[in-house]
Amino acid sequence: MKVLIRICASAGIALGLGALSTAGAWAADLKVGFITSLSGPVSSLGIPYEKGMKAAVAYKSELGGHKIQLVQLDDASDPSTAARNARKMIDEDKVDVIIGTAGSPGALAIAAVARETKTPLISIANANLPGEDGAWMVTLPQPAPLMVSAVVERMKKSGVKTVGYIGFSDAWGDLVYDALQKSAEPAGIKVVSNERYARADTSVTGQVLKIVALRPDAVITGTSGTPGALPYLALAERGYKGQIYGMHALINPDFVRVGGAAVEGLLAPTGPVIVAEQLSADNPIRKVSMDFRAAYQKANGVPPTDAFSAYTFDAWLLFLDAAQRAAATKAEPGTPQFRLALRDAIVATRELVGTHSVYNFKPTDRYGSDERSRVVVKLEKGQWKLDK
Repeated sequence: MKVLIRICASAGIALGLGALSTAGAWAADLKVGFITSLSGPVSSLGIPYEKGMKAAVAYKSELGGHKIQLVQLDDASDPSTAARNARKMIDEDKVDVIIGTAGSPGALAIAAVARETKTPLISIANANLPGEDGAWMVTLPQPAPLMVSAVVERMKKSGVKTVGYIGFSDAWGDLVYDALQKSAEPAGIKVVSNERYARADTSVTGQVLKIVALRPDAVITGTSGTPGALPYLALAERGYKGQIYGMHALINPDFVRVGGAAVEGLLAPTGPVIVAEQLSADNPIRKVSMDFRAAYQKANGVPPTDAFSAYTFDAWLLFLDAAQRAAATKAEPGTPQFRLALRDAIVATRELVGTHSVYNFKPTDRYGSDERSRVVVKLEKGQWKLDK
Protein backbone atom coordinates (compact mmCIF):
# COMPACT_ATOMS: atom_id res chain seq x y z
CA MET A 1 0.00 0.00 0.00
CA LYS A 2 1.29 3.42 -0.89
CA VAL A 3 1.42 6.13 1.75
CA LEU A 4 1.53 9.83 0.91
CA ILE A 5 2.79 12.29 3.47
CA ARG A 6 3.17 16.02 2.93
CA ILE A 7 5.19 18.03 5.39
CA CYS A 8 5.19 21.81 5.09
CA ALA A 9 7.25 22.83 8.09
CA SER A 10 8.33 26.42 8.37
CA ALA A 11 10.43 26.19 11.51
CA GLY A 12 13.24 23.88 12.44
CA ILE A 13 16.37 23.60 14.51
CA ALA A 14 19.87 23.92 13.06
CA LEU A 15 22.08 21.94 15.38
CA GLY A 16 25.51 23.10 14.32
CA LEU A 17 24.66 23.43 10.60
CA GLY A 18 24.97 27.20 10.70
CA ALA A 19 22.71 29.82 9.16
CA LEU A 20 21.71 29.11 5.58
CA SER A 21 20.68 31.85 3.23
CA THR A 22 19.73 31.81 -0.42
CA ALA A 23 21.29 34.08 -2.98
CA GLY A 24 17.97 34.75 -4.67
CA ALA A 25 14.41 35.46 -3.59
CA TRP A 26 12.42 32.41 -4.64
CA ALA A 27 8.73 32.72 -5.35
CA ALA A 28 8.18 28.96 -4.87
CA ASP A 29 9.02 26.65 -2.01
CA LEU A 30 11.46 23.76 -2.40
CA LYS A 31 10.00 20.26 -2.82
CA VAL A 32 11.75 17.03 -1.88
CA GLY A 33 10.44 13.63 -2.96
CA PHE A 34 11.22 10.84 -0.51
CA ILE A 35 10.68 7.19 -1.45
CA THR A 36 11.27 4.38 1.04
CA SER A 37 10.08 0.85 1.76
CA LEU A 38 7.64 0.82 4.65
CA SER A 39 6.36 -2.64 3.74
CA GLY A 40 7.74 -5.75 2.05
CA PRO A 41 11.08 -7.57 2.52
CA VAL A 42 13.20 -4.38 2.52
CA SER A 43 11.12 -2.64 5.19
CA SER A 44 13.64 -3.48 7.92
CA LEU A 45 15.80 -0.88 6.16
CA GLY A 46 13.03 1.34 4.83
CA ILE A 47 11.49 2.07 8.21
CA PRO A 48 14.79 3.32 9.70
CA TYR A 49 15.22 5.48 6.59
CA GLU A 50 11.85 7.09 7.34
CA LYS A 51 12.86 7.72 10.95
CA GLY A 52 16.04 9.33 9.70
CA MET A 53 13.99 11.65 7.51
CA LYS A 54 11.93 12.67 10.52
CA ALA A 55 15.18 13.55 12.28
CA ALA A 56 16.32 15.53 9.23
CA VAL A 57 13.13 17.60 9.15
CA ALA A 58 13.45 18.23 12.89
CA TYR A 59 17.03 19.35 12.31
CA LYS A 60 16.32 21.88 9.57
CA SER A 61 13.05 22.36 7.74
CA GLU A 62 13.54 25.65 5.92
CA LEU A 63 16.14 27.30 3.76
CA GLY A 64 16.63 31.04 3.72
CA GLY A 65 13.12 31.61 5.01
CA HIS A 66 11.53 29.29 2.46
CA LYS A 67 9.58 26.21 3.47
CA ILE A 68 10.67 22.77 2.32
CA GLN A 69 7.82 20.49 1.30
CA LEU A 70 8.43 16.77 1.75
CA VAL A 71 6.38 14.39 -0.40
CA GLN A 72 6.73 10.77 0.77
CA LEU A 73 5.64 7.48 -0.81
CA ASP A 74 6.03 3.81 0.12
CA ASP A 75 7.37 1.59 -2.68
CA ALA A 76 6.46 -1.66 -0.84
CA SER A 77 9.99 -3.01 -1.60
CA ASP A 78 9.08 -3.22 -5.29
CA PRO A 79 11.40 -1.59 -7.87
CA SER A 80 8.59 -1.01 -10.39
CA THR A 81 6.55 0.76 -7.72
CA ALA A 82 9.59 2.85 -6.81
CA ALA A 83 9.88 3.96 -10.44
CA ARG A 84 6.16 4.81 -10.64
CA ASN A 85 6.41 6.78 -7.40
CA ALA A 86 9.34 8.75 -8.77
CA ARG A 87 7.48 9.59 -11.97
CA LYS A 88 4.40 10.67 -10.02
CA MET A 89 6.44 12.94 -7.77
CA ILE A 90 8.18 14.55 -10.73
CA ASP A 91 5.18 14.90 -13.05
CA GLU A 92 2.48 15.77 -10.52
CA ASP A 93 4.21 17.16 -7.45
CA LYS A 94 7.04 18.92 -9.34
CA VAL A 95 9.70 17.87 -6.83
CA ASP A 96 13.17 19.34 -7.21
CA VAL A 97 15.05 16.27 -6.00
CA ILE A 98 14.32 12.67 -5.00
CA ILE A 99 15.83 10.90 -2.00
CA GLY A 100 15.41 7.11 -1.98
CA THR A 101 15.04 4.18 -1.64
CA ALA A 102 15.71 1.26 0.72
CA GLY A 103 17.03 -1.35 -1.76
CA SER A 104 19.59 -1.25 -4.57
CA PRO A 105 17.15 -2.58 -7.23
CA GLY A 106 14.63 0.13 -6.32
CA ALA A 107 17.28 2.85 -6.37
CA LEU A 108 18.41 1.76 -9.83
CA ALA A 109 14.80 1.86 -11.03
CA ILE A 110 14.42 5.42 -9.74
CA ALA A 111 17.73 6.37 -11.35
CA ALA A 112 16.33 5.49 -14.77
CA VAL A 113 13.40 7.86 -14.21
CA ALA A 114 15.72 10.54 -12.81
CA ARG A 115 17.91 10.36 -15.92
CA GLU A 116 14.93 10.50 -18.28
CA THR A 117 13.29 13.46 -16.50
CA LYS A 118 16.56 15.20 -15.59
CA THR A 119 15.79 15.21 -11.87
CA PRO A 120 18.58 14.78 -9.31
CA LEU A 121 18.50 11.59 -7.24
CA ILE A 122 20.30 11.19 -3.92
CA SER A 123 20.39 7.42 -3.47
CA ILE A 124 20.33 6.12 0.10
CA ALA A 125 20.82 2.55 -1.11
CA ASN A 126 24.08 1.33 -2.56
CA ALA A 127 23.58 1.77 -6.30
CA ASN A 128 25.97 2.64 -9.08
CA LEU A 129 25.44 3.40 -12.77
CA PRO A 130 28.44 4.35 -14.89
CA GLY A 131 28.70 7.21 -17.34
CA GLU A 132 25.62 9.02 -18.62
CA ASP A 133 23.30 6.37 -17.15
CA GLY A 134 24.10 7.69 -13.70
CA ALA A 135 24.62 11.35 -14.54
CA TRP A 136 21.65 12.48 -12.45
CA MET A 137 22.38 10.46 -9.31
CA VAL A 138 24.81 10.32 -6.42
CA THR A 139 25.04 7.54 -3.84
CA LEU A 140 25.58 8.10 -0.13
CA PRO A 141 26.26 4.59 1.24
CA GLN A 142 29.94 3.83 1.02
CA PRO A 143 30.93 1.89 -2.13
CA ALA A 144 31.43 -1.82 -1.73
CA PRO A 145 35.13 -1.77 -2.72
CA LEU A 146 35.95 0.81 -0.04
CA MET A 147 34.21 -1.18 2.69
CA VAL A 148 35.28 -4.63 1.51
CA SER A 149 38.92 -3.55 1.52
CA ALA A 150 38.62 -2.67 5.21
CA VAL A 151 37.23 -6.16 5.92
CA VAL A 152 39.94 -7.85 3.86
CA GLU A 153 42.60 -5.92 5.81
CA ARG A 154 41.03 -7.24 9.01
CA MET A 155 40.95 -10.80 7.59
CA LYS A 156 44.62 -10.62 6.64
CA LYS A 157 45.48 -9.37 10.13
CA SER A 158 43.68 -12.41 11.57
CA GLY A 159 45.49 -14.88 9.31
CA VAL A 160 42.54 -15.75 7.06
CA LYS A 161 43.65 -17.60 3.91
CA THR A 162 40.31 -18.81 2.53
CA VAL A 163 36.88 -17.17 2.63
CA GLY A 164 33.43 -18.34 1.60
CA TYR A 165 30.95 -15.89 0.09
CA ILE A 166 27.15 -15.87 0.10
CA GLY A 167 25.11 -12.87 -1.00
CA PHE A 168 21.83 -11.69 -2.44
CA SER A 169 21.08 -12.63 -6.04
CA ASP A 170 20.80 -8.98 -7.05
CA ALA A 171 22.88 -5.86 -7.69
CA TRP A 172 24.06 -5.59 -4.08
CA GLY A 173 25.23 -9.20 -3.99
CA ASP A 174 27.12 -8.60 -7.24
CA LEU A 175 28.77 -5.41 -5.97
CA VAL A 176 30.09 -7.08 -2.83
CA TYR A 177 31.31 -10.22 -4.59
CA ASP A 178 33.12 -8.26 -7.30
CA ALA A 179 34.79 -6.06 -4.68
CA LEU A 180 35.79 -9.11 -2.63
CA GLN A 181 37.39 -10.79 -5.63
CA LYS A 182 39.48 -7.70 -6.39
CA SER A 183 40.60 -7.14 -2.78
CA ALA A 184 41.16 -10.69 -1.58
CA GLU A 185 43.66 -11.96 -4.16
CA PRO A 186 46.28 -9.22 -3.59
CA ALA A 187 45.96 -9.90 0.15
CA GLY A 188 46.72 -13.60 -0.35
CA ILE A 189 43.16 -14.69 0.43
CA LYS A 190 41.28 -17.14 -1.80
CA VAL A 191 37.52 -16.76 -2.32
CA VAL A 192 36.24 -20.35 -2.44
CA SER A 193 32.50 -19.89 -3.07
CA ASN A 194 29.92 -17.60 -4.65
CA GLU A 195 26.55 -18.70 -3.28
CA ARG A 196 23.41 -16.60 -3.77
CA TYR A 197 19.83 -16.33 -2.52
CA ALA A 198 16.84 -14.03 -3.01
CA ARG A 199 15.88 -11.47 -0.39
CA ALA A 200 12.51 -13.15 0.08
CA ASP A 201 13.94 -16.67 0.57
CA THR A 202 13.32 -18.37 3.91
CA SER A 203 16.14 -20.91 3.80
CA VAL A 204 19.76 -21.03 2.63
CA THR A 205 20.55 -24.50 3.94
CA GLY A 206 21.72 -25.83 0.57
CA GLN A 207 24.05 -22.92 -0.05
CA VAL A 208 25.54 -23.05 3.43
CA LEU A 209 26.11 -26.82 3.24
CA LYS A 210 28.27 -26.22 0.17
CA ILE A 211 30.25 -23.51 1.96
CA VAL A 212 30.80 -25.55 5.13
CA ALA A 213 32.02 -28.50 3.04
CA LEU A 214 34.81 -26.27 1.72
CA ARG A 215 35.96 -25.50 5.29
CA PRO A 216 36.90 -21.86 4.72
CA ASP A 217 38.71 -19.91 7.45
CA ALA A 218 35.99 -17.25 7.28
CA VAL A 219 32.63 -16.46 5.69
CA ILE A 220 31.45 -13.06 4.48
CA THR A 221 28.02 -12.10 3.18
CA GLY A 222 26.78 -9.54 0.68
CA THR A 223 23.36 -9.03 2.24
CA SER A 224 21.33 -6.50 4.22
CA GLY A 225 18.65 -6.14 6.87
CA THR A 226 16.81 -9.06 8.46
CA PRO A 227 17.11 -11.34 5.37
CA GLY A 228 20.84 -10.97 5.87
CA ALA A 229 20.69 -13.01 9.07
CA LEU A 230 19.77 -16.25 7.26
CA PRO A 231 23.32 -17.36 6.35
CA TYR A 232 24.62 -16.80 9.87
CA LEU A 233 21.75 -18.76 11.39
CA ALA A 234 22.40 -21.62 8.96
CA LEU A 235 26.14 -21.53 9.65
CA ALA A 236 25.50 -21.76 13.38
CA GLU A 237 23.11 -24.68 12.87
CA ARG A 238 25.85 -26.52 10.97
CA GLY A 239 28.36 -25.86 13.74
CA TYR A 240 30.61 -23.57 11.72
CA LYS A 241 33.37 -22.19 13.98
CA GLY A 242 35.27 -19.93 11.57
CA GLN A 243 35.27 -16.16 11.59
CA ILE A 244 32.17 -14.35 10.32
CA TYR A 245 32.11 -11.05 8.51
CA GLY A 246 29.44 -8.85 6.98
CA MET A 247 28.92 -5.52 5.28
CA HIS A 248 27.65 -2.13 6.43
CA ALA A 249 24.15 -2.97 5.15
CA LEU A 250 23.68 -5.25 8.19
CA ILE A 251 23.98 -2.57 10.85
CA ASN A 252 20.45 -2.41 12.19
CA PRO A 253 18.68 -3.71 15.31
CA ASP A 254 16.36 -6.10 13.46
CA PHE A 255 19.36 -7.95 12.04
CA VAL A 256 20.86 -8.24 15.53
CA ARG A 257 17.52 -9.41 16.96
CA VAL A 258 16.90 -12.05 14.30
CA GLY A 259 20.52 -13.24 14.21
CA GLY A 260 20.80 -13.56 17.98
CA ALA A 261 23.68 -15.72 19.18
CA ALA A 262 24.50 -16.73 15.60
CA VAL A 263 25.83 -13.24 14.81
CA GLU A 264 27.76 -12.70 18.04
CA GLY A 265 31.33 -11.72 17.18
CA LEU A 266 30.45 -10.59 13.64
CA LEU A 267 32.91 -8.06 12.20
CA ALA A 268 31.65 -5.49 9.70
CA PRO A 269 32.63 -2.13 8.26
CA THR A 270 30.33 0.82 8.88
CA GLY A 271 30.18 4.57 8.99
CA PRO A 272 31.63 6.38 12.03
CA VAL A 273 28.15 7.43 13.24
CA ILE A 274 27.59 3.97 14.75
CA VAL A 275 30.40 4.50 17.25
CA ALA A 276 30.32 8.31 17.37
CA GLU A 277 30.98 8.51 21.11
CA GLN A 278 34.07 6.33 20.64
CA LEU A 279 35.63 8.66 18.04
CA SER A 280 38.36 11.13 18.93
CA ALA A 281 37.17 14.58 19.97
CA ASP A 282 38.84 16.24 16.96
CA ASN A 283 37.03 14.03 14.42
CA PRO A 284 34.55 16.36 12.63
CA ILE A 285 32.14 13.47 12.00
CA ARG A 286 31.72 13.03 15.75
CA LYS A 287 29.96 16.38 16.24
CA VAL A 288 27.59 16.00 13.29
CA SER A 289 26.79 12.45 14.43
CA MET A 290 25.97 13.62 17.93
CA ASP A 291 23.77 16.39 16.46
CA PHE A 292 22.00 13.73 14.40
CA ARG A 293 21.39 11.65 17.51
CA ALA A 294 19.84 14.65 19.26
CA ALA A 295 17.57 15.37 16.29
CA TYR A 296 16.60 11.69 16.03
CA GLN A 297 15.73 11.59 19.74
CA LYS A 298 13.62 14.74 19.33
CA ALA A 299 11.76 13.38 16.30
CA ASN A 300 11.31 9.74 17.30
CA GLY A 301 11.43 9.75 21.09
CA VAL A 302 14.23 7.16 21.24
CA PRO A 303 17.93 7.15 20.33
CA PRO A 304 19.02 5.70 16.95
CA THR A 305 20.34 2.14 16.89
CA ASP A 306 20.95 1.62 13.17
CA ALA A 307 23.16 2.92 10.35
CA PHE A 308 20.40 3.53 7.81
CA SER A 309 18.57 6.47 9.37
CA ALA A 310 21.83 8.42 9.29
CA TYR A 311 22.08 8.04 5.49
CA THR A 312 18.74 9.82 5.11
CA PHE A 313 19.99 12.55 7.43
CA ASP A 314 23.14 12.95 5.33
CA ALA A 315 21.02 13.12 2.16
CA TRP A 316 19.11 16.02 3.70
CA LEU A 317 22.36 17.80 4.61
CA LEU A 318 23.60 17.32 1.05
CA PHE A 319 20.36 18.68 -0.38
CA LEU A 320 20.42 21.75 1.89
CA ASP A 321 24.03 22.53 1.07
CA ALA A 322 23.53 22.11 -2.68
CA ALA A 323 20.24 24.05 -2.77
CA GLN A 324 21.92 26.99 -1.10
CA ARG A 325 24.54 27.07 -3.86
CA ALA A 326 22.00 26.41 -6.64
CA ALA A 327 20.14 29.53 -5.54
CA ALA A 328 22.95 31.64 -6.98
CA THR A 329 21.70 30.77 -10.48
CA LYS A 330 18.41 32.62 -9.79
CA ALA A 331 16.50 29.61 -11.14
CA GLU A 332 13.11 28.98 -9.56
CA PRO A 333 12.32 25.76 -7.65
CA GLY A 334 9.98 23.51 -9.61
CA THR A 335 11.62 24.29 -12.95
CA PRO A 336 14.00 22.26 -15.15
CA GLN A 337 16.55 25.05 -14.77
CA PHE A 338 16.60 24.67 -10.99
CA ARG A 339 16.82 20.88 -11.15
CA LEU A 340 19.86 21.23 -13.41
CA ALA A 341 21.44 23.81 -11.09
CA LEU A 342 20.75 21.58 -8.11
CA ARG A 343 22.28 18.54 -9.83
CA ASP A 344 25.36 20.55 -10.75
CA ALA A 345 25.68 21.80 -7.18
CA ILE A 346 25.34 18.29 -5.74
CA VAL A 347 28.10 16.81 -7.90
CA ALA A 348 30.33 19.78 -7.07
CA THR A 349 30.02 19.25 -3.30
CA ARG A 350 33.33 19.48 -1.44
CA GLU A 351 34.21 18.50 2.14
CA LEU A 352 30.62 18.32 3.40
CA VAL A 353 30.75 16.71 6.84
CA GLY A 354 28.00 14.19 7.46
CA THR A 355 27.43 11.36 9.90
CA HIS A 356 28.87 8.63 7.68
CA SER A 357 31.48 10.53 5.72
CA VAL A 358 33.06 13.77 4.65
CA TYR A 359 31.54 13.96 1.17
CA ASN A 360 33.29 14.99 -2.03
CA PHE A 361 31.53 14.35 -5.32
CA LYS A 362 32.59 14.51 -8.95
CA PRO A 363 30.36 14.65 -12.05
CA THR A 364 31.79 11.31 -13.21
CA ASP A 365 31.70 9.48 -9.85
CA ARG A 366 28.50 8.37 -8.12
CA TYR A 367 30.15 7.98 -4.71
CA GLY A 368 31.48 10.72 -2.45
CA SER A 369 33.15 8.79 0.38
CA ASP A 370 36.78 8.09 1.21
CA GLU A 371 38.67 6.26 3.98
CA ARG A 372 37.26 8.69 6.57
CA SER A 373 33.86 7.06 6.04
CA ARG A 374 34.69 3.64 7.42
CA VAL A 375 35.46 1.92 10.68
CA VAL A 376 35.34 -1.78 11.53
CA VAL A 377 32.98 -2.77 14.34
CA LYS A 378 32.40 -6.00 16.23
CA LEU A 379 29.10 -7.23 17.62
CA GLU A 380 29.52 -7.92 21.33
CA LYS A 381 26.51 -8.85 23.44
CA GLY A 382 24.17 -7.18 20.96
CA GLN A 383 26.16 -3.93 20.79
CA TRP A 384 28.46 -2.66 18.06
CA LYS A 385 31.94 -1.86 19.40
CA LEU A 386 34.81 -0.17 17.58
CA ASP A 387 37.31 -2.86 16.62
CA LYS A 388 40.78 -1.61 17.45
